[in-house]
Amino acid sequence: MANIKPKFWKPGTEAPGVGLKEERSQPTEGTEGSGSCVVYNPYVSLSIEQQRQRLPVFKHRNHILYLLEKYQTVVIVGETGSGKTTQIPQYLLESGWAAHGHVVGITQPRRVAAVTVAQRVAEEKGAIIGHEVGYAIRFEDCTDPESTKVKFMTDGYLVREMMSDPLLSKYSVIMLDEAHERTLYTDIVVGLLKKIQRKRPQLKIIVASATLDAEAFRDFFNQNDSRDNSLDTAAILTVEGRTFPVDVFYALSPVPDYLKETVETIMKIHKTQPAGDILAFVTGQDEVEQILRLVIEQIRNLAPNKYMKMLALPMYGGLPARDQMKVFERVGKNTRKVVIATNIAETSITISGIVYVIDSGFVKIRAYSAQTGIEGLVITPVSQASAEQRAGRAGRVRSGKAYRLYTEEDFHKLPKSTVPEMQRSNLSTVILQLKCLGIDNVLRFNFLSPPTSKAMIRGLELLYALGALDNNAKLTQPMGVRMAEFPLDPLFAKMLLMSGEFGCSEEVLSIAALLQVQNIFLTPSNQKIAAERAKRKFAVTEGDHLTMLNVYEAFIKYGKNSKWCHENFLNYKGLTRALTIREQLKRLLRKFKVKLESSEGDPDVVCRCIVSGFFANAARLHPSGSYRTIRDNHELHIHPTSVLYTEKPPQWVVFHEVLQTSKDYMRDITVVEPEWLYELAPHYYQFGTDMEISAKRAKAD
Repeated sequence: MANIKPKFWKPGTEAPGVGLKEERSQPTEGTEGSGSCVVYNPYVSLSIEQQRQRLPVFKHRNHILYLLEKYQTVVIVGETGSGKTTQIPQYLLESGWAAHGHVVGITQPRRVAAVTVAQRVAEEKGAIIGHEVGYAIRFEDCTDPESTKVKFMTDGYLVREMMSDPLLSKYSVIMLDEAHERTLYTDIVVGLLKKIQRKRPQLKIIVASATLDAEAFRDFFNQNDSRDNSLDTAAILTVEGRTFPVDVFYALSPVPDYLKETVETIMKIHKTQPAGDILAFVTGQDEVEQILRLVIEQIRNLAPNKYMKMLALPMYGGLPARDQMKVFERVGKNTRKVVIATNIAETSITISGIVYVIDSGFVKIRAYSAQTGIEGLVITPVSQASAEQRAGRAGRVRSGKAYRLYTEEDFHKLPKSTVPEMQRSNLSTVILQLKCLGIDNVLRFNFLSPPTSKAMIRGLELLYALGALDNNAKLTQPMGVRMAEFPLDPLFAKMLLMSGEFGCSEEVLSIAALLQVQNIFLTPSNQKIAAERAKRKFAVTEGDHLTMLNVYEAFIKYGKNSKWCHENFLNYKGLTRALTIREQLKRLLRKFKVKLESSEGDPDVVCRCIVSGFFANAARLHPSGSYRTIRDNHELHIHPTSVLYTEKPPQWVVFHEVLQTSKDYMRDITVVEPEWLYELAPHYYQFGTDMEISAKRAKAD
């Protein structure tokens, strides 16, 4: 059980959820739009009770409660904006589902959503966050075991709760929100809840989804094998949103350049269509900013009195909240607003005033290749479900029009829904946690969408090499069990657990904490040269990890001073967030009795410790000037933000992750000796391999 958190926090200290947006997106949250996102409320002038009653879900309150009494599982289909996320937990609380010491649990795929929705529900209940309504996410638990009745959390956090309470005995209802996103942990939770429900039939489950994949969820949970519908244990309820008809237009022929066509379509709508705002979907921040520049150029060339005025605005997950709010602001009567957005505007937010939607037909999603072991963001065609979601944005205020920059024939060739993350992710974390929950035969686990056998084998192989599994694929004691308890990737867990043996746990704790935070170094567009010069002050030839360590130690030396951070182009909020994460990880090392020692400035032991965890992410310099992974000979390049980018390229490196853009780039790199690889990972690298031959050649040179 987590420690009871203080109910109040004093001004000047970090409030709950504040540091969250500084964290680096995890693999389960890697798609564009997984960052922080503002919440817009068009009824803010009304009382809380009036606002609640205006939501479409309100008239279904009694139906939802009746179905929950009658069935074990209720699948609710409701569009974004219907109110299901904030209202259903309150209906359950008001009708007694949280009485007698029970808790109503609500899961969210994103940590930011778990925090913001909990804060909104607490506000509606007139409660202080952490009392009756609380939340629990990675590295932050804002609940009280005695008084919390409604608990918002991420899917991953619920899996961790199952490790200490396999039957979730304190929960009366579990609501899986945004289940249509089919993230890695959503699918794990779905499979585990089905097993729990068989042992504990009184546990009620609500699956809330914004798209019509409800039948798959209903059939999965339905324990009735006969044709008699009266014996069904799962039911579906549809909650309509406020939508108007939308006319859909397709391209007559395939579009060669969707960015150029997006700009042309925006201008055609502006010149020929009546008043109404435009929303254009593209894949990522770079494309948003590129189109924004082109549209602004076109606006400047418009005849001043012939057409309406035009205001172009960006919208993506990494945009500061203040800039995100601009898309919700009212514009003048003679002005048309144009919002260029990633798929964050597909389900996460609702922008009022949108009448025209332009769909490029592409989206950026995280994908994993079991063949190469490389995971990264790739651009891929949207699914039909996503295309319908995008078109629906045009029908929120009045009848609208959706322009798809692909042919109708191509639309029908698109997949019905996006490939679930379970089938395009590295499965080592999934396997480790399932093993810890007592599921030995992970191949027979009841997945909603089973992953490929290659991905499973790759995950098992890595865990075996890390020492988490033995020869019989059983969890090892104590290494495997301890690794499963860390709220981190298994590579990080192994590195931290080995740090005591290498005598550098203090340094490795700092590196691990900093790697959970995004953008330690800030690069303002108008001060790039000064920012690069400041970064070079901390740079070392060993690579990015030890450069980060220098930053951390200097931050402590200068008294955690925000002014010093500003002068050196460092992310002050990110560094303070890293301090919090470091303390949490340090508590885990103390729990496992790992010696807390310092390397006293010896870089080699720190680098060797990093290799003990990240040996699978090793690459060598190829004569072509690029790098190749040791195991699979996959071509990689050093990312331009690395301190090793402009230096003479090292022969051997290990890296933290790969970013896929025009090329596959290694990010966060450390220089290593080849001998360390087969010394510290004998199961993964063996003598007589191509690696040993390469090592001998490198020495000869």
